[in-house]
Amino acid sequence: MARKRFKVFARVSSSNLKALKPIIDQIIPNASVKEEGSDLVIEAHVGGDSAKELNRSLLSALRRVEKKTRLRTEWVSDDGTTQKFFDYVLKKTTKLSPSP
Repeated sequence: MARKRFKVFARVSSSNLKALKPIIDQIIPNASVKEEGSDLVIEAHVGGDSAKELNRSLLSALRRVEKKTRLRTEWVSDDGTTQKFFDYVLKKTTKLSPSP
């Protein structure tokens, strides 16, 4: 499978956000990570084979540090496909329709 580029928007909920921030910085070094209330909000550009694989890798790494971590993500590929996940589960896929 060819490597694709994605823009990721993520919201991380956990009881130990301070422990998760260094892991996020390590996995996605160019990420913008902000604390909003009791969540971390992440925005970044990443490359990978699929949104599903990238999402799984991110959540698995976060859960190694804190088991009760929840992850809501939106992965937008260069071709306009958006995939939304809650934890490991794909909730919605939309494709940007081409302009006439």
